Amino acid sequence: MLERLPGTGTLDRLAIGLSGLCLVHCVASVFLLSLLASAGGMLVHPAVHEIGLAIAIAVGTFALVRGAFEHGYILPGAVGGLGLGVMAGALSMPHGPMETVYTMLGVGILALGHDLNRRAAN
Repeated sequence: MLERLPGTGTLDRLAIGLSGLCLVHCVASVFLLSLLASAGGMLVHPAVHEIGLAIAIAVGTFALVRGAFEHGYILPGAVGGLGLGVMAGALSMPHGPMETVYTMLGVGILALGHDLNRRAAN
C-alpha cells in the first residue's frame, strides 16, 4: 500500500512548501493589514488560520509518521510535532505581532522536522 503513495521525500518537500506559503501569508497579512485595513482583514479571519492548521496537521502527521515507519527515526516526528504544537498555541493567541511571531516560529520548526525526515529517508 505504501509503495503506491508519493515518497516521503516528496511529501516532506510538499509540506516544506506549505510551510513557506504559511510564512508568506503571515508576512503579507501584517503588511496588508497595515496598508489596507478592510481588505487585509479577510486574510486574518480565524477560519483561514484554522483551515491552514488543519492542513498542516494532516500533511505533517502523514509525512512524518510515514517517514518514521520507513527510516525508523522518531526525532523528525518529534521536532515536527513541536512545530505543530507551537502553531496550534499561536492560534489561541489574540491577533497581533506575537501571534505572528509564534506562528512563524512553529512553521520554521515544522519545516525543520520535515527536512530532517527527508534527510533520514535518503
